[in-house]
Amino acid sequence: MLKYFSQGFLLGLAYVAPIGMQNLYVINTAISKPKIRAYQVALITTFFDISLALACFFGIGTLMEKTKTLKLIILFMGSIAVVYIGMQLIRSKPDTKKEVDLNKSILQIIMTCFMVTWLNPQAIIDGSLLLGSFRVSLPHEASTLFIVGVCTASFSWFTGITTIVSIFKNNFNDKIIRTINLVCGTIIVYYGLKLAYGLLLILLQS
Repeated sequence: MLKYFSQGFLLGLAYVAPIGMQNLYVINTAISKPKIRAYQVALITTFFDISLALACFFGIGTLMEKTKTLKLIILFMGSIAVVYIGMQLIRSKPDTKKEVDLNKSILQIIMTCFMVTWLNPQAIIDGSLLLGSFRVSLPHEASTLFIVGVCTASFSWFTGITTIVSIFKNNFNDKIIRTINLVCGTIIVYYGLKLAYGLLLILLQS
């Protein structure tokens, strides 16, 4: 059963690590602010990221378990979307010099983290397609271990990147971020192809 935790951890890491507004905010805070503020931002971001992952996994994933047609549709759409997300990451050109407002109170930080996560339709759609699709491809008893792996990856990434950037803040540049996106994009493309293969097996067995 450990393999399902590992799969969830790897997928969660590949999904959360690509540099978007969440990561940009965490990285820039770690570069520009004291460690205590950097970790506050990391933990708040982790909380909202995990809450979204759970909603995507148990929400649309549950609906797909009850409706075979919806399951097939989501697996089809999910495989295409996941491959697309991965390809976009592989082609992306990150910019750590993009300006982000760092002078916020804790309440403002909470609201900012909430908005970039829960008020981001693309994040909700991508998360639902990715995590929801994988829920229906897993044995029922493996679902909990898988999503625990995803949540662990979120916590590990945001606290880990905060620690690394705080220590090596003078050496963290676009080239490193580009490498992260390239590796994560490749992993996500692999998982998208795996979803497509799972869909093909279901169709052949029907």
